Amino acid sequence: MSVFVGALELDLLLDDVHSLKQKRSLVRPVVAELRKRFTVSVAEAGHLDLHRRALIGVATVAAGGDHVRDVLDSCERFVASRPEFELLSARRRLLGPDD
Repeated sequence: MSVFVGALELDLLLDDVHSLKQKRSLVRPVVAELRKRFTVSVAEAGHLDLHRRALIGVATVAAGGDHVRDVLDSCERFVASRPEFELLSARRRLLGPDD
């Protein structure tokens, strides 16, 4: 049996946000929903002091690389569909048994 690990980094621009408190009120529910809906590890991982930017990190582990890719694709689509964010970039990494 093989183990695959996938990581996704989502760089976001937030619309009409004027404080870190307002930023947290938008980012925190999305992080919680990703965790609940897709059973992934997720955290706000960067741009912590910028009120209009957020960097969300997502990680998942599975026995198959295709499943890992599907989960990360779903997470990316979910975040990209949110009207309060503009997805600036999405970077991913997949590690398999040969890495």
